[in-house]
Amino acid sequence: MIVVDPTSHVPPYEQVRQQVEMMAEEGVMPPGHRLPTVRRLADDLGLAANTVARAYRELEQAGVVETQGRRGTFVAVRGADRDREAQVAARQYVRRVRELGLDTERAVSLVRTALEG
Repeated sequence: MIVVDPTSHVPPYEQVRQQVEMMAEEGVMPPGHRLPTVRRLADDLGLAANTVARAYRELEQAGVVETQGRRGTFVAVRGADRDREAQVAARQYVRRVRELGLDTERAVSLVRTALEG
């Protein structure tokens, strides 16, 4: 999906950064989408690993992606996406506590405890 134009005046790391950011904003790479490893993308694009690493580093600093150690680099959940994800999680929690037969007071208490811990 990412293409680097070697004849462009734009440095390769910037081309990678721009394309990943655009795909994340347009939903082509939705929140949680796992990006290829630095080495893999560098090999696929014929670039040095440091070039791709710089693009990923700048994307992470801008909050577009997040690196989760050995798990990899993922498109970050931001703004409206974060709210939407939280609403989905809340609905799932409510559905499950109802299945368990918990009352509202106990369910809310469990959430407070989890948030504080």
